[in-house]
Amino acid sequence: GVVEACLLHMLKRRAAGFLRTDKVAALFTKVGKTYTVAGDICKKVQELQQQVESRKNQPNGQEPLKRQGSTASKTPVLTPQAIKHIWVRTALIEKVLDKIVQYIVDNCSKYYEKEALLADPVCGPILASLLVGPCALEYTKLKTADHYWTDPSADELVQRHRIHGVHGRQDSPSKRPALGIRKRHSSGSTSEDRFAASAREYVESLHQNSRTHLLYGKNNVLVQPKDDLEAIPGYLSLHQSADSLTLKWTPNQLMNGTLGDSE
Repeated sequence: GVVEACLLHMLKRRAAGFLRTDKVAALFTKVGKTYTVAGDICKKVQELQQQVESRKNQPNGQEPLKRQGSTASKTPVLTPQAIKHIWVRTALIEKVLDKIVQYIVDNCSKYYEKEALLADPVCGPILASLLVGPCALEYTKLKTADHYWTDPSADELVQRHRIHGVHGRQDSPSKRPALGIRKRHSSGSTSEDRFAASAREYVESLHQNSRTHLLYGKNNVLVQPKDDLEAIPGYLSLHQSADSLTLKWTPNQLMNGTLGDSE
């Protein structure tokens, strides 16, 4: 939305189109006539819009029978917000938004008034430079409001790491490896040391994430799971989310990646 506001600032009426309500679409279409990168985005956006329209025309959002089961031809599910900003969004996902904005800045006299933001000799290039970073990211997994997840347990994080790690077993995905991590000896190899350190960092990551704020943390807090067992030292942490407080505790052995054969 912010990028669109910059693109629309003092846009010439001829560039925006006299009768078109979507001025951003008119701008991209006009730029696409002389710039092949923008022309490719125009084709992609038109295909997306056609797919969205065909999806609306299908009863209950079902696909035609000839297209069912084809992963390559599935219609993407776009939110109303994504459809509203589909031109900038598509250029961003395709990693060419910065190039298109830079081309517009270089040819600003065709599209903008002299007082426009993109016609400014300083602000225009700055905007194009700021978009280089976002265009370098991968947007294959977007976090939406209905896509919240719960933090996995510490042993689950270690097991996931061992599955994908260099020491992971080649079992089937449904057969998870044992939790025990190979103990390091004084004569251990450098690769084992790196593996243990990586596993420890992976476990520690569960104590801080984008949805919770770490309020307090203390190591060597003793917890006695059963009356007949000795107290186990571990890491205690207090986290604050939007609507609750959460208390977490992880054994020191698991944090250090030296659990061995312990239960």
